[in-house]
Amino acid sequence: MSRWRPPGEKSTALITREGHDRLKAELDDLWRIRRPEVVKALAAAAAEGDRSENAEYTYRKKQLGEIDRRVRYLSKRLEALRVVDTAPSDPEAVFFGATIELENLASGEVSRYRIVGPDETDATLGWISIDSPLARALLKKRVDDEFAVELPAGITHFVLVDVSYVG
Repeated sequence: MSRWRPPGEKSTALITREGHDRLKAELDDLWRIRRPEVVKALAAAAAEGDRSENAEYTYRKKQLGEIDRRVRYLSKRLEALRVVDTAPSDPEAVFFGATIELENLASGEVSRYRIVGPDETDATLGWISIDSPLARALLKKRVDDEFAVELPAGITHFVLVDVSYVG
């Protein structure tokens, strides 16, 4: 089995200020705190002798590889990202960074989402990627606009109830 992996799909290079700060903090933590700890533990494990049967050495090598892979990804990604920290010129329409409320026309259920960059999505907070089908369908919509979107459960019809932007 080779190490080669097919490249992932290109994602939109937008991020909120809070998301950018979180990624920078993660990179700083990995580089300045976690990596030196793992390197020290790896050196201690290597000093124990036979590395072929040393589980601690094998584990630390794998852990160091994972940290280095994430550091490499974050370093490249942070350079490519564009921080969006201003409200759009038309705050009545849906754009990146919008917090929206939708009503499902079939069930009457109201849902609240925030459209964020692909690097900061969080389902528990209701943060959806701008690359998601729902966010794509919402772009440039206004309050009381009805639209349909194909979701995994099938085509669903919504009406936009509210649009706001967190400053």
